[in-house]
Amino acid sequence: MINFTQVSYFTLAAYFDTGALKYLYFIIVLSLYIFIVSANLLLIVVICVNRSLHEPMYMFLCSLFVNELYGSTGLFPLLLLQILSDIHTVSASACYLQIFCLYTYGAVEYLNLAIMSYDRYLAICYPLQYNTRITHNKIATLIAFTWLYPLLACVVYTYLNSDSQLCGNIIYKVYCDSHSVVKLACSDTVVVNAYGLLACFGTIFGALIFILYTYMKILLVCFSGSKQTRQKAVSTCTPHLISLFNFSVGTCFELIQSRFNMSSVPNMMRIFLSLYFLTCPPLFNPVLYGLNMSKIREIGKSLLSNIGY
Repeated sequence: MINFTQVSYFTLAAYFDTGALKYLYFIIVLSLYIFIVSANLLLIVVICVNRSLHEPMYMFLCSLFVNELYGSTGLFPLLLLQILSDIHTVSASACYLQIFCLYTYGAVEYLNLAIMSYDRYLAICYPLQYNTRITHNKIATLIAFTWLYPLLACVVYTYLNSDSQLCGNIIYKVYCDSHSVVKLACSDTVVVNAYGLLACFGTIFGALIFILYTYMKILLVCFSGSKQTRQKAVSTCTPHLISLFNFSVGTCFELIQSRFNMSSVPNMMRIFLSLYFLTCPPLFNPVLYGLNMSKIREIGKSLLSNIGY
């Protein structure tokens, strides 16, 4: 039996020999990473330096963009190294660190989308009481919970996972994944599986149920309200719903290809499905919100023109 102390590295077996094309893949992935970092960082700076954007909606957006940077940094540096490498291995400590980062990213994303839906619910259903219901202290509390709960939950989960005894070290993905590590375990995994399912369902389904509740309330107000109320709901809720749908589709892709036999699916497609939730939301969200929200768009243009000048 091989235990964790003897497993000093993992092999990421989903990579395949691309020959000279690996440099092209490296340039494409590096370009994506640079764009993600630049776009999200620009919007974070725009929101932070302009007092007119220090409103609840924009503060929650800032938290979302910070999380996009966090998740991307948990994936892309190792991915870029592995693309250029001929031996696709990663140390055990780096592997568990990546698992921690990526799972925290996913949990924070769902919780952040949940508090954004709560903000839209208050703005549309209680417009006259909005400023008294969503105070600065409440904003700070919600953002702190959005980050602290996933961090603590993932610390426990990563510890339980890393404490398992393993009978192998081959992961059939291009990044470290907790489910793949659990499948390598020789020891009893009841505790880690139960905790993982509880944390996953509690976070994802808890957030989705809360979002569904807020949107049901918003729809009721829209049906009984004025045309102006409906237009406000559409303009503010559409980007949020697109972000939620995009991330949820990516999460479903990851769950399906991780837990079902996908041997009949081409390797490139499996890689794409596993990377979707880690690459597409950080790529599209800053574009979506940056183009849709006039305040961010105008201030961003002004900031870029001043830098260029």
